[in-house]
Amino acid sequence: MKKQITRKTFILTAAVGGFLLMATVIVNTVMSTRQTTIATNDAVSEVSSFYLEAMADRRSRTVTNLISSNFDHMEKALAYINGEGIESEEELRNTLGNIKSLLSLDRFALVDDDKIVHTQYTTYTGGSRHAFLSDEKMDKRSVSTVSIYGSSKQLCLAAPTPGLKIAGKQYKACFVQIDVGEIVDLLAFDDEGRTYFGIYSKNGENLSGTELGPYISTHNLFEALKGMISEESREENRNNFLNAVEGSIYTSANGAEATLCYVPIENTDWMMVVLIRESVIHDRIRSISERSLSTSKSQIAFTLIYSVIFFGILMYMLKVQSNKELEAEKENARNILNMANTDSMTGVRNKHAYSEAEAYLDRRLQERELDKLALVVCDINGLKIVNDTFGHAAGDKLIKEASDMICEYFNHGAVYRIGGDEFVVILQEKGYDTMEEVILDFNSAVESNIKKKKVVVSIGYSELTPEDRLIHDVFERADQMMYKRKQQLKKMGAKTRS
Repeated sequence: MKKQITRKTFILTAAVGGFLLMATVIVNTVMSTRQTTIATNDAVSEVSSFYLEAMADRRSRTVTNLISSNFDHMEKALAYINGEGIESEEELRNTLGNIKSLLSLDRFALVDDDKIVHTQYTTYTGGSRHAFLSDEKMDKRSVSTVSIYGSSKQLCLAAPTPGLKIAGKQYKACFVQIDVGEIVDLLAFDDEGRTYFGIYSKNGENLSGTELGPYISTHNLFEALKGMISEESREENRNNFLNAVEGSIYTSANGAEATLCYVPIENTDWMMVVLIRESVIHDRIRSISERSLSTSKSQIAFTLIYSVIFFGILMYMLKVQSNKELEAEKENARNILNMANTDSMTGVRNKHAYSEAEAYLDRRLQERELDKLALVVCDINGLKIVNDTFGHAAGDKLIKEASDMICEYFNHGAVYRIGGDEFVVILQEKGYDTMEEVILDFNSAVESNIKKKKVVVSIGYSELTPEDRLIHDVFERADQMMYKRKQQLKKMGAKTRS
């Protein structure tokens, strides 16, 4: 006879089954949460390492681009010197001064076959100071580190000058020197003290003078790492430095964990080193994981739902934090770009910035997204006469006064200095709407300045037409008008200030 399932048996079975089910859910939830925490920490470590390597690589490329830009300017300087027909040492110094103004090469110098260095202000014997002069004949560019005035470091960029002959004297090389402090200023950014960077030599010496965290500071990197990492790891990373191989180091000192990443700076014997201590991403993700584990223990009934919500929040927080870090890096990149796109003398945008703006506007023009645009081309009257008569200090002052005048009147436009005495203003929106009134006021002020013997600027302008295919078409028309205006002002008695 079959036994019937009693109510008591059913309740007991349901209770035991529910208990086992709850126990299974609890165990699975705890294990799942722990595994998720471990996996999350591993993932965050990978993200942090990738982010750190990207920062080091970006800074390395910034220095490389700076070196490349200076070599390009050196080539332009040599072309300028060859075209000047220099016949004396005094003319050579004046020309070197012109190069400083035109190309922003503050420490540009030439070296003759007797290893005598010629600068804007003096000459000196350079054989003992500059390593590249040890070669009897330079046949390629060189980049070296120079120590001056005791501990001050400079980056020396040298290039051969084949066939350069000035006033009967043969020249073998030219070079510029960039102070390491200027490079540090270019790379620095504010991140609330969580990230550090420095430029190091192959033997681990700190060249930039910047602190790499509180435990390494400005000391020799490998001396400071004694006791913080294993001797085997220390030697491995030391060899990486000597062989210009990128790598990373994980350290822990007094309970503070840090990740250090280094990459070689191309064309130099330097290493870019970046260190992150207690990264924001890692700390926040750990906090979320701990809260989720604690919550899962007290709210078993909602474990599965909570897990889904947790992972959603986790991914959202990671995305939000990544976006914040990315925005910070973008802001840093914009600051560096602003420095690279700013004319050092006047503070307005430079020729490189204008080329970028022109390319952007050309793209918008091709896509038929551009409307109501005008260009104003400006040229300073008599700059060469001022330079030749009163010197380049007076010429620089004239350029700054002209720039101030252009910026004052065209305050709703984007002002660019594209040459020694040439400026361009891009007018859109309010600047475009008020253009005619501003140009009348500007020309009136210029004509008044002729009588007062103040700065005189010739301007020409042109508006975008449906027939224009490139922004340069607008520029050409404005440039032609500017030259006509220049002749008008000359007839009106425009003269250089005495």
